[in-house]
Amino acid sequence: MTQLSKRAVVVTGASTGIGAACVASLAQAGFFVFGSVRKTADAERLQTRFAADFAPLLFDVTDAGAVARAAREVEAQLAGATLAGLVNNAGVAVPGPLLHLPIADLRRQLEVNLIGQLQVTQAFAPLLGAREPQSAAPGRIVMMSSVAGRFASPFLGAYNASKFALEGMSDALRRELKAYGIDVILIEPGMIATPIWDKAESADFAPFADSIYGDAARRMQTWAVTEGRAAPGPEIVADAVLRALTASPAPLRAPVMKNRFLGWTLPGLTPARLVDWLTDRRLGFSALRKKLLATAAKGETHV
Repeated sequence: MTQLSKRAVVVTGASTGIGAACVASLAQAGFFVFGSVRKTADAERLQTRFAADFAPLLFDVTDAGAVARAAREVEAQLAGATLAGLVNNAGVAVPGPLLHLPIADLRRQLEVNLIGQLQVTQAFAPLLGAREPQSAAPGRIVMMSSVAGRFASPFLGAYNASKFALEGMSDALRRELKAYGIDVILIEPGMIATPIWDKAESADFAPFADSIYGDAARRMQTWAVTEGRAAPGPEIVADAVLRALTASPAPLRAPVMKNRFLGWTLPGLTPARLVDWLTDRRLGFSALRKKLLATAAKGETHV
């Protein structure tokens, strides 16, 4: 098979949002992009849009067999060349108060956002240069983390857990992969206007409606959807991914948000107890505590 004439990158979760924006940015910058999707219709749509600069890969990051087949497919098309990059973008967000979140939902959150990322990385690492002998300059790995991997929010505990863990795993991986010269860069977006907010708006909080968190969770949902839809578009994240793959030296972390000082710097400098208090003011957890005490004084019970 003829070797690709362009540097090649794999982007997971390429169907919409940040993933699709990454495909567009990288293709425009002269890369050939392998983009993973889960539906044939999305593969056909992206193939039509990007034509000769794109090849779809059909797999779910939690399906080890499908991931391995995709890696073999890419290896065949590379014909001995080395991948310039792997962008681990695929992910989901599972909302809900942790006390009432089904454990199966937590497992799914971690399977997609954490275990799936390592599974994909292990499958494609040899194509990035993690093998002997190395025949070309090694590629880079970009992990799509989040501001939620640094600062935790109520009702997103499972998502926070997956992103906090991804941050730690990525730091360890970066240090280990120095043996092969492969760098690992974390992209840490804040709120970005993507179709994820349509999913967030339709998220089913009914299982939590009878808990004390029902009203607060709905307020959080309304606020997040409103703010998310008013956030910058995914192109700013795609620009950060392009820099992560091409800048010299590569950044270790790249926070991406509308106001970096308010969204990143200030929260990192604010004492945790003050953040707790500000969160409480927005969502009213202390008021819930008073309600519980009042209910107990009347001899009543609540879930």
